[in-house]
Amino acid sequence: KIFMNTLKYLQSNEFLLDVDLWRLFANLEELNKISLSFLKTFFETVKEHVSKSDSPMDFSSILRKFFQGDLCQTHQIYCLNYTSAVFYLENLRQREDFGIYLKWCEQNEQCKRLHLPELLVAPLHRLTRYPLLLNNIWKRSTHETEKGFIWSLKEKVERSIRDLEGKVKWLDNFQKFRQLQEVIVWPQIWDRDKRFFVPECLKQSLRENNSENILSSANRLLLHEGRLTLAESTRLLEVYLFLFDDFLLITKTKHNKKKYRGSDASLIPISPSLTPELQSLIREGGFCTVLDQPIPLDRLVLKNVDPVHITVFSLRNAFLIQHENRYRQCIAVFLLQAQTETAKKAWMSQIETAISNYTTQHETKKSTAFCFPDESSEI
Repeated sequence: KIFMNTLKYLQSNEFLLDVDLWRLFANLEELNKISLSFLKTFFETVKEHVSKSDSPMDFSSILRKFFQGDLCQTHQIYCLNYTSAVFYLENLRQREDFGIYLKWCEQNEQCKRLHLPELLVAPLHRLTRYPLLLNNIWKRSTHETEKGFIWSLKEKVERSIRDLEGKVKWLDNFQKFRQLQEVIVWPQIWDRDKRFFVPECLKQSLRENNSENILSSANRLLLHEGRLTLAESTRLLEVYLFLFDDFLLITKTKHNKKKYRGSDASLIPISPSLTPELQSLIREGGFCTVLDQPIPLDRLVLKNVDPVHITVFSLRNAFLIQHENRYRQCIAVFLLQAQTETAKKAWMSQIETAISNYTTQHETKKSTAFCFPDESSEI
């Protein structure tokens, strides 16, 4: 609250006006209010029981009010914003004016020498401790009806935490793919290969078929990524590969020292789950241009380069990726080199595992599609 209230005061005096309070603190005020109310009510019950020995310890009504109310839901809202808040904070800390504000707040005795990231994580830790609190109350409860009620509350909170973990993973994946959609550029076919001639009057109709939508699926997963070297006939080209759970994408990176979209670099909303290299590329306004069409995993053939060729052709840590069409004809070949033998083995292992998983999933789908259930008399 020291950090939040100080920032509010500064903004009321027209300082740090571009800093988004919600992105940093989310619903912290509401969370404080509900948590404090729970705490006060809880200790008032204990105090009353201690002062009046004949007074019953009525925890059930307190637990019912808060754990069947907004306590866990308010925590969920805060926790869903936490990851982006921390990363937003890291970007803001690069600014001199924001750094001065942070240092001033950190000097407050109530902060106990803790920095803002260490304080922002506290509500997450508290949420995970609620099941432990409920479990301890359940152990010490003697009334069977009360024990059953407290146990059901504990299970409800644990389900809430599991549900939250799923939401956080989904949100993290969604943010990552939204960022990838912006940084990956799909050139038109006539720009990618000069053999294809398309008159200007027909280009617009082809542009309408947007390749970028390939990455719009929220169910797709990015399994592995990184920089490799592509051996071409006359040169070595630095490329960046994205291995998804259904295809492999080969791109080349282009750096741009100008600021991203002309905005302040400290305010760029970048997914924290992206690699540091991609984060740096986005801040510079760079992008990844797709070199060739995506290679579906069921059309991808992976081959190791024989050690004999390493000496003869000066190939180090090399492996081959072959793209086949539906008739099993080879339509593209990519000779790739990793920086180290370990990196090469990691890439080959990741690709082999991805192909295996993809094949298994599709064979299962095919088998279930042909296994019709017995016809129901109700149909």
